[in-house]
Amino acid sequence: MTLDANHTEKSELHLRNKHRSRYNFQQLCYTCKELLPHVFTNKFGEKTIDFANPESVIVLNKALLKQFYDIHSWDIPAGYLCPPIPGRADYIHYVADLLASFNNNKIPRGKSIKILDVGVGANCIYPIIGLKEYNWDFVGSDIDFEATISAKKIIDADKKLKGRIDIRLQKDKKRFFENILDKEELIDACICNPPFHASSKEAKDAAKKKWEKLKKSERPENLLNFGGQNNELWVKGGEETFVREMAKESQLFGKNCFWFTTLVAKKANLASIYRMLHSLNPVEVKTITMAQGQKESRIVAWTFLSETEQQDWIQKRWKATK
Repeated sequence: MTLDANHTEKSELHLRNKHRSRYNFQQLCYTCKELLPHVFTNKFGEKTIDFANPESVIVLNKALLKQFYDIHSWDIPAGYLCPPIPGRADYIHYVADLLASFNNNKIPRGKSIKILDVGVGANCIYPIIGLKEYNWDFVGSDIDFEATISAKKIIDADKKLKGRIDIRLQKDKKRFFENILDKEELIDACICNPPFHASSKEAKDAAKKKWEKLKKSERPENLLNFGGQNNELWVKGGEETFVREMAKESQLFGKNCFWFTTLVAKKANLASIYRMLHSLNPVEVKTITMAQGQKESRIVAWTFLSETEQQDWIQKRWKATK
């Protein structure tokens, strides 16, 4: 069976993103034989998979992780979120740029850099990419016990991940940093991909529309999310409330973290989030725009460290990476 590659570049993705080319199914199937039965030729004469089939999407992720990040044993439990790896990689690369902008444009690398992923999920994708791309250590937190078990299994199955990613259960669903970070624990950045929807019904309606749209086209531009537990998809008040509450608590840990960051998918939520942030008197707030296909998202970042504290932080934690 011959599988043709299509190398049309996704120019909207970050320049260091390994997924700027369209999926090379010939190479992916060679790397991961499990993907081969899922690949077919669509009406445009292109090799693809059925993106409406959750199993196919999961196997595609396995192939991508194996080919680009040398991860040979990855899986998620049924019903959990299967993330789009190109978009996850973009977030990591933009955070690397953010850190570099305070380090003479040199990305801090190595085990001395620690990142907190709030809501790591069952898939553990952000820590995998961050470790593989920049050799960072990670703490991954989640309120879902089964998700933490899944993430730990992924880590335990790969000796290169063991000891580098620490998964912690957040037992209080209203907390983000408390119970996760020790009082003296320092992290160089916090990342978060918050639940988007404000209710279970809203999440289900959005999923229904996504499925209907996908079934009308055999040529999707992006790998879509499938599955997802309630806490992964929605929270009371939606993304806006989640980020506002996260920002509020971050002030209590303002000296523990250089840069707090979060994704904000809905542009209309920015004004409310900015108002909350400015009420907390951070030293600086930044917004980084990301574009993926026809979707636009952004990273909102803030720090409570003064310029003197920032320089002291860099000297103590990043000096070895200069």
